[in-house]
Amino acid sequence: NRCLLSPFRSKTGRNQPSNARYIFGPSCWLRGLIKPQHGRAVAYIDYSQQEFAIAAALSGDEAMMEAYRSADPYLTFAKQAGAVPRSATKESHPDVRAQFKICALAVQFGMGPGSLAQSLGRPEAHARELLDLHHRVFACYWQWSQAAVDHAMLRGHLDTVFGWRVHTASHTNPRSLANFPMQANGAEILRLACCLATEQGIPVCAPVHDALLVEGDADCIEEVVQHTQDAMVEAGRFVLDGFDLRTDVEVFRWPDRYMDSRGKEMWATVMAILDEGGGGDPETDATAGTGETDAHDVADSYASERGYPRTHADPSNLLTISSIR
Repeated sequence: NRCLLSPFRSKTGRNQPSNARYIFGPSCWLRGLIKPQHGRAVAYIDYSQQEFAIAAALSGDEAMMEAYRSADPYLTFAKQAGAVPRSATKESHPDVRAQFKICALAVQFGMGPGSLAQSLGRPEAHARELLDLHHRVFACYWQWSQAAVDHAMLRGHLDTVFGWRVHTASHTNPRSLANFPMQANGAEILRLACCLATEQGIPVCAPVHDALLVEGDADCIEEVVQHTQDAMVEAGRFVLDGFDLRTDVEVFRWPDRYMDSRGKEMWATVMAILDEGGGGDPETDATAGTGETDAHDVADSYASERGYPRTHADPSNLLTISSIR
């Protein structure tokens, strides 16, 4: 039930565990195999729009920081660009917000107008207009981003706040350099959050890109969540010079399973197929005939056979930092 984290394996310093062995590696519906034991609960706590926030904080772009602090940076971006009135809400202007969200995310991935137009399903001219608005509204960010790329190409390297370094070569893609500060400093933040959480005695089951899966007794999971959130915010402050990051939380108590919303439909489909095939032993299963329990028992057996780690009150069975990303 252990999986090598492969820490620092990526150029950005992120973990790269095997997708075949790590429960968060395969399709998201398989995460339903994660189930807290009786009396226990798990909580998935992730940073909200972390890369946007890191870009805002490191660049010192006041407009970008204002957008992040608004709790809806994409709609605020649209307001700052004059595309919607200041009174606009997610409900009143959903289409415009969606376009500005795609634009903001595309910038983080280094997309050009052609790729952005495909993502938007709109003409390239419209994509160029959105990118121009991003350049105008967040001008300070773009100056900082270009300066980071120039520094890397001139000096031959680019560093994180804590010193993790990427070296450049003649074939290095400038877009990957522009994205490096957000990805690599995000990795620094998560590592520090893991340290702070474990030092407080929080059972960290798994770090996942920009999130932590933690465990605790069901009757006090809220306290575990609060301490974890505090640790994650503190980690962000260390790296981002006092800038506060937000976190979102999902809690799953026994007998519920961890369930990614994107995988619910597939999970239900697979469970229905398992039900039709029959599972469990009617002679020994007190809930035989309900179908659902039988299918889930089969799923649990599958998880055990594949070696997917499970949470348990016994620390020896935890998904630990040393074994899971």
